[in-house]
Amino acid sequence: MIDLYYWPTPNGNKITIMLEECGLDYTIYPINITAGDQFQPDFLKLSPNNRMPAIVDHDPIDGGSPIDLFESGAILLYLAEKTGQFCPIDLRERYGVMKWLMWQMGGLGPMAGQNHHFGRFAAEEIPYAIERYRSETARLYGVLNGALDGQSFIAGDYSIADMACYPWIARYEWQEMELSEYPNVKCWFEKIAARPATQTAYAKGEAARNA
Repeated sequence: MIDLYYWPTPNGNKITIMLEECGLDYTIYPINITAGDQFQPDFLKLSPNNRMPAIVDHDPIDGGSPIDLFESGAILLYLAEKTGQFCPIDLRERYGVMKWLMWQMGGLGPMAGQNHHFGRFAAEEIPYAIERYRSETARLYGVLNGALDGQSFIAGDYSIADMACYPWIARYEWQEMELSEYPNVKCWFEKIAARPATQTAYAKGEAARNA
């Protein structure tokens, strides 16, 4: 059993998608970031950077004591290793997935996140910041659109790279992006949105939000 400390944000939704795709048993413990749950002492013991998601796996593959992890990219890699799914064994294919996972962690997520902040949540409107992060988000959509040219998924078969990127693209309206301007991204997005695991993950997210 895996304990998932979670709120339905893009970073949180990456993990529920992966858990559903892998068919792993897990229990959601909501961390309501709007109420400040991420600053509670018990949660900080798991995630000292006061960010969710975090997990505790009570049945790790080495048979040892429970393992706890924070950082969504690390959790995706761990779950891929635990299950042998969604990250190839072949060296070149594996690092093809890894480079796009790192691209999301270092680029798409941070830039889109700042886009969300300055466009929707900042206490004052700062035109320079809004334009800066919208422009960078658009550039990154263009990079992703190029990567998807001629293929269904980012790095060959469906993988943790796709699961990492999808929840950020799912907020395209927040980012004032038009998917029609990125046809490869639009096609990719629709494929992932139609997957049963994606739909279940998002439904569980809404249930956690409304609990």
